[in-house]
Amino acid sequence: MDYRKVLTQVCCSARDKKYHSRLKLPHITVCEGLRETLDLTFDSVCVEQPIGKRLFREFLDVNQEYQGACRLWKDIEHYDLAEDSDRGKKASKIVQRYMDPSAKHYCPFLPEDIIAKVKEDQEAAGDDLFVAALATTLAYLREAPYTFFLESMYLKRFLQWKWLEMQPMDADWFLDFRVLGKGGFGEVSACQMKATGKLYACKKLNKKRLKKRKGYEGAMVEKRILEKVHSRFIVSLAYAFQTKEELCLVMTIMNGGDLKYHIYLVDENKPGFDEPRACFYIAQIIQGLEHLHQKRIIYRDLKPENVLLDNEGNVRISDLGLAVELKEGKTMTKGYAGTPGYMSPEMLKGEKYDTSVDYFTLGVTLFEFMAAKNPFRNRGEKVEREELKERVLTWAVAYPDHLSEHARSLCEGLLAKEVDRRMGFKNGCCDEIRAHPFFRDINWRKLNAGILPPPFVPDPKVVYAKDLDDVGAFSSVKGVTLEDPDKTFFDEFASGNIPIPWQEEMIEMGIYGELNLWGPEGSIPNDLRRESILEQPNHNKYRQRHQKHSFMFLCLIL
Repeated sequence: MDYRKVLTQVCCSARDKKYHSRLKLPHITVCEGLRETLDLTFDSVCVEQPIGKRLFREFLDVNQEYQGACRLWKDIEHYDLAEDSDRGKKASKIVQRYMDPSAKHYCPFLPEDIIAKVKEDQEAAGDDLFVAALATTLAYLREAPYTFFLESMYLKRFLQWKWLEMQPMDADWFLDFRVLGKGGFGEVSACQMKATGKLYACKKLNKKRLKKRKGYEGAMVEKRILEKVHSRFIVSLAYAFQTKEELCLVMTIMNGGDLKYHIYLVDENKPGFDEPRACFYIAQIIQGLEHLHQKRIIYRDLKPENVLLDNEGNVRISDLGLAVELKEGKTMTKGYAGTPGYMSPEMLKGEKYDTSVDYFTLGVTLFEFMAAKNPFRNRGEKVEREELKERVLTWAVAYPDHLSEHARSLCEGLLAKEVDRRMGFKNGCCDEIRAHPFFRDINWRKLNAGILPPPFVPDPKVVYAKDLDDVGAFSSVKGVTLEDPDKTFFDEFASGNIPIPWQEEMIEMGIYGELNLWGPEGSIPNDLRRESILEQPNHNKYRQRHQKHSFMFLCLIL
């Protein structure tokens, strides 16, 4: 069966009308109190949150004074995403439209030295051509324009969206599909959000099994970390809810399987990846690790099995249950966590460690991609834990002859047993690794934008996972009773919608366009007028269904 084709057909079918109709913006009087509790700083609303950014740009675009700044902001983003062959033309248009005093949308807030520098470097059309101009534009917008935005109907509309985002969410909103696999505490299945039609993966954690195995802390750590990170190179958490028996994490669906499966089982006669494919995956993993480390999070469990492939051939880091967030003011931590054969020497010796442990595991992973074996044991070899530890601490890695000089050099830099000699996260970034000649053919700008073509695209007719019969079933958990403290933990875990992924879903699936309606000629709509509190906002096709009941209610109270 072409499983992904079935899922695509389901996704494209009509949404569940019952649940779709529940997505309604409230009257402003219901949500205006959120103004006192939300983080309404410029960066939070206009940079980090997709709906906030859209509304702010709508506000700018209807104010002639700010149109130039708004369009410059958009055009710089388009320049950053453009193909190399188109960047020169786009750069020229930006200079003509916004840096020429005679132009309609000239931006006088741009300093002359920045304009002069752009014109000087324009022909090269480099990645950093408009960095200073963008920073200056955002600095301008965060002052008077944003102050006026905070008093506009667009901010009120943002409060409506935030209210909708905060509404309770449970299993009823999701339709379950095929079981994709299983973890230590339960199954992972494909699911569909009924109101929007978007497909996800649902990781289910059995409550009793979680309690029996003392898994509460790890589950909460993974959930909290997934809430904090937002990167195209890390699986994204969209919802967290509970059922009677399970805690559920709804995340990015990755239909292409994990990289361990691709290394060993897709072509058993020729296991492993060629260097271009290994290079692409490692580059994406580096971007994910950098994002985690910039958030002061150490992953601690990187391995091919925890790197997942999507339909297009891009990868994301998954399974953050062993990750740890560094405490404020601390740069190191201590503790034994990870998978034998991947853990770094300093961790095995019980020493304090920092983000460097993740780059040792990156080296092990890169080696395995290309050699189809762990550098410290042969494929299928049974090695006792203590023996494996001794090998990691003392063995010199033997590299296969087919590895190129650059591939071997990068592996050696990552697998250095001494932390001060190991390549990694330095000065807040991974530039040292990105500059290695192994990545000479990687366009990092395109990679970050998600527009660099992957070297391998999964076949939509193939399920890259074990057969359902091989996945197995969990036995029932006996002798475990859930008590009030357990229920308190479950309630804290089931926090509902995660803001940024939820907003992205509303935009991607067309809900934003359906609900974000204004009055005639862009005037204030009824749902933002305090005097229209008893009126039904005309936002969707279900209005007439409720009109009769509203009229009867008004007659009763009058």
